Amino acid sequence: MLVALLVGALGAACAGGPDAHGPWPGTGTGDVRPAPGQQAEAHGAAGALSAYVERFRQAQAARAAAARKWGLKRTPLLPPPPPEVKPELTFRKGFEVGDPTLPPVFTTVPTRDRVVFLTIDDGADKDPELLRMMDELAIPYSAFLSDYLVREDYGYFRRMQDLGASLHNHTLNHRYMPGLSYAQQRREICGQQDIIERRYGKRPTLFRPPYGNYNADTLRAAQSCGITAVPLWSAEAFPDRMEWREWDRDLHPGDIVLTHFRGRGMWKGSMADMVRRAMDTITARGYAVARLEDYV
Repeated sequence: MLVALLVGALGAACAGGPDAHGPWPGTGTGDVRPAPGQQAEAHGAAGALSAYVERFRQAQAARAAAARKWGLKRTPLLPPPPPEVKPELTFRKGFEVGDPTLPPVFTTVPTRDRVVFLTIDDGADKDPELLRMMDELAIPYSAFLSDYLVREDYGYFRRMQDLGASLHNHTLNHRYMPGLSYAQQRREICGQQDIIERRYGKRPTLFRPPYGNYNADTLRAAQSCGITAVPLWSAEAFPDRMEWREWDRDLHPGDIVLTHFRGRGMWKGSMADMVRRAMDTITARGYAVARLEDYV
């Protein structure tokens, strides 16, 4: 799909082609020759396209090899290009708190693209195998971090960020937010904002409350610290199963998939096992994993 789009774009840009300048010699319909500069432009565009196609082919071959290496049943599907305009986010029905000006809480991003988004919470397990696996498979994901776990090894999440993952807010101490006062909630959220900005150079705009629990004070506190959206989830991945929020136990365009930084001490498997389970399910159902920040 991406190749086809680029072929069309480069073809339109190539002013030296036959469609733009009439028939070339040998067509039996005339002998209108493109100017030398136009010929060079056409050859240059064709060469650029050929080089791109070869790089794309090599990248796909590497992805297929990585899928075999990591034990996936199929090579993950490629997502479409990011939307030019991000979808408008609103509260999921039943998740409102009475003030539509607060950051919206949602479980699915409104899109027709056959994409889902992979998100990983907290930071307890710091398995270097996960970083290698996700990098080699070129699977985008977003991490929602809690400092009481992350502080054991800030460098691990710096490496994760360097490999392309985005780091977001999951509070300082993973407390049940509705049980806290506004001031306590603000400290949990804003304090984590400050740490992520100081450690990783960027202040998050996305926040996920622990356990998915929040109230109006939670969202007001989050908004005061620079949060603009609150993505929850519609499915959860484990090494041995998927769990579903929706009645049909299926994926839908724009669904957010949750999992956690866990290991064999807490799971029946490793982080790599979880990725295999999640990706086999996502790919088999005809979805690609896209980058959440391209849509939100």
